[in-house]
Amino acid sequence: NMGQFKSLEYQHLPAHKFLEEGESYLTLAVEVALIGLGQQRIMPDGLYAQEKVCRNEEQLISKLQEIELDDTLVKIFRKQAVFLLEAGPYSGLGEVIHRESVPMHTFAKYLFTSLLPHDAELAYKTALRAMRLLVLESTAPSGDMSRPHHIASVVPNRYPRWFTLSHIESQQCELASTMLTAAKGDVRRLETVLESIQKNIHSSSHIFKLAQDAFKIATLMDSLPDITLLKVSLELGLQVMRMTLSTLNWRRREMVRWLVTCATEVGVYALDSIMQNWFTLFTPTEATSIVATTVMSNSTIVRLHLDCHQQEKLASSARTLALQCAMKDPQNCALSALTLCEKDHIAFETAYQIVLDAATTGMSYSQLFTIARYMEHRGYPMRAYKLATLAMTHLNLSYNQDTHPAINDVLWACALSHSLGKNELAAIIPLVVKSVKCATVLSDILRRCTLTTPGMVGLHGRRNSGKLMSLDKAPLRQLLDATIGAYINTTHSRLTHISPRHYSEFIEFLSKARETFLMAHDGHIQFTQFIDNLKQIYKGKKKLMMLVRERFG
Repeated sequence: NMGQFKSLEYQHLPAHKFLEEGESYLTLAVEVALIGLGQQRIMPDGLYAQEKVCRNEEQLISKLQEIELDDTLVKIFRKQAVFLLEAGPYSGLGEVIHRESVPMHTFAKYLFTSLLPHDAELAYKTALRAMRLLVLESTAPSGDMSRPHHIASVVPNRYPRWFTLSHIESQQCELASTMLTAAKGDVRRLETVLESIQKNIHSSSHIFKLAQDAFKIATLMDSLPDITLLKVSLELGLQVMRMTLSTLNWRRREMVRWLVTCATEVGVYALDSIMQNWFTLFTPTEATSIVATTVMSNSTIVRLHLDCHQQEKLASSARTLALQCAMKDPQNCALSALTLCEKDHIAFETAYQIVLDAATTGMSYSQLFTIARYMEHRGYPMRAYKLATLAMTHLNLSYNQDTHPAINDVLWACALSHSLGKNELAAIIPLVVKSVKCATVLSDILRRCTLTTPGMVGLHGRRNSGKLMSLDKAPLRQLLDATIGAYINTTHSRLTHISPRHYSEFIEFLSKARETFLMAHDGHIQFTQFIDNLKQIYKGKKKLMMLVRERFG
């Protein structure tokens, strides 16, 4: 009655005439389905035909899954699995197949789960044979060429148009995951499955998925972690690291963080190992900013229940890694290296020296200023000062860069030098004058230097005489002259391309310039000459010069 959709129950109906004992229409139907699914066939051309191959296979397997396997059917599964493994070119599970043969992953997963409770050895043998994906290999293994019925599978290295390849690879991954889950607790089987994954799966994202699957299965809440499966997970994770080290992968940071988590679960020796072999797994930046930093965090130490000796051994590996990374990539790793080496005087000194060596060649002013500020924060003002002076030599601020992000760093460096004392300030001012051509920045530095006495509390707490520095003597005289010079140059630069809507802003700029001129003892005369000069050179700009006369005479 087609009107009532009851779940179908399959039964053995005996067929009396041509069948052997124990056979029925159901056993025949199942056997024919298995024969069909296991047949070797070449992947057809075209998207539609390839999708049809997948769809037909999945529909037939879903039909088979509706049948409950009894002893009679299990015998047929066994018989067909053995036959497919030992058969020649007719079988998709034979020892040698054509490079473009339709993969057997989906079918093998069904065979595996069906056979596993009854014949585990045969289930694994079938699934492991099906793991291959020859189309992604440059040349398929030749097999035993002395057996003439084998298809010669060494073909020219070309990449055929398999439109369903991503689906096929995900099915291969599913088959591997199913085997990993089933093999939990069985060391020998896990090693075999791991080898198969490493040999046959070519996509880093699928290997990463399997590593995560293995980790989840190994650390299920209801039991103690399965250490063998955890090691499989780690091994797969390490493979992913090696595969993606020199290629761009948007999930790379996630992969690195996950690997550290996995290694932490495996134990302290695994963490030590990944740090000692960091250069085969991570970039210097990843090794310092993610790996070593996470390993040295309190949460990791607590998680591993480490004693003092173990903590020190791990810290020593982290420091060695940090210094190696800083040598290889000082721009990106120097700050992390200094942070990781803080508690060890010799390592910290070494990291600082690496920064100094790199400062003259490979580091930008922003990187050096960042490290200098960190040094000051850690209580090393003289080292911070040294780095700040090195940063200044890389900097170049032109007259119109009055909103440049480095301005705050320049002001900070001058304030630091000022706090250390007259000598330090005298040493940094020539660098400021050489690097900074922006008048407003120079006048700001000048104003700050004249407000307080340099080095009120110098090094080792010694107090100085408390006198304000004179603008008529070095080093402030040099800074004052440079500031006045910058105002003059900027004025001429502005007047070259000025439009009437910027006139009032320009007059305000000249007012600021006058404040700086008047700091010099002959500043009033200098400024008057400067204004007279402007009126002469730019007399064609009548409206502007009228405004100049109104304000400055």
